[in-house]
Amino acid sequence: METITLTIAPERTRTRMLMTCGPHEVLRAILSPPAETHARAASTLLEGLSLWYQRPLSVVLCVDSQSGSCGLDLCDALGFGRRTLHYEVGLAIRDPRRRATRLGGPGNFHELRRFSVGEVLR
Repeated sequence: METITLTIAPERTRTRMLMTCGPHEVLRAILSPPAETHARAASTLLEGLSLWYQRPLSVVLCVDSQSGSCGLDLCDALGFGRRTLHYEVGLAIRDPRRRATRLGGPGNFHELRRFSVGEVLR
């Protein structure tokens, strides 16, 4: 059974998500920014996706090195990613100097795709 990885990039104006199952992309989403969401929205969404696929998710949360905040309430008090029955969150530090070019369609997911297979802090 292939691992399901959900990469989440909370930003000031939106929240981008890319979900892969092995090498296959199964979900792309652009949602409202974290400041406009309910405190339990992210964890409830992750639990729902885990139940949908009937297995735990590997979540990569892309955080900004300048903010020091995980956002979306997916980190514990020490700043480490949460681990539940439904998902395990790892952190990937985004480099604010590196900006990808915009592609057509629902947005640029190149950076998220890179994080979904890259190094993650667990």
